[in-house]
Amino acid sequence: MSGSDLSTHGGITIRTDLRPGDIGTIVRWHGVTYAREHGFDHTFEAYVAGPLSHFALHRTRRDCIWIAEHDGQLAGCIAVVGASPTQAQLRWYLVDASVRGRGLGRLLLDEAVQFARRAGYESIFLWTVSALTAAAHLYRQAGFELVESRPGAWGAAVTEEKYVLKCNT
Repeated sequence: MSGSDLSTHGGITIRTDLRPGDIGTIVRWHGVTYAREHGFDHTFEAYVAGPLSHFALHRTRRDCIWIAEHDGQLAGCIAVVGASPTQAQLRWYLVDASVRGRGLGRLLLDEAVQFARRAGYESIFLWTVSALTAAAHLYRQAGFELVESRPGAWGAAVTEEKYVLKCNT
């Protein structure tokens, strides 16, 4: 998928373009979801907002975002953002609770990994928290390896985890 191409997955549409309202919606959605499910505070929302704004203003052909919608509402998203000429970062990966368990998370992750490989990145990394066990399971199935853990806080104490995937394997 590229540009504003749409695909469909079980009644969910997936697109790769940003439209008016998307940035604010993604930031708010992350803030509200992580506050409700994990006790995060407003600092996590700011953590999402800064890099997402930069992505929207400086996106290159080696960066991509996938936005999934169900019944006109945000249902999932994921992005690949260049961190260096050889390394990409996986960002803003979230699937709404109302559509979890339908394969959308795996589909989004697979799309992102395939894109990063086609874009010529040697590796992809991501930061997550240890409480997201279902996501970690998907990362490991996709070939990501846990390489670092450290204490963190988003209004709640967390263990941040860094996963890396070598793209040439």
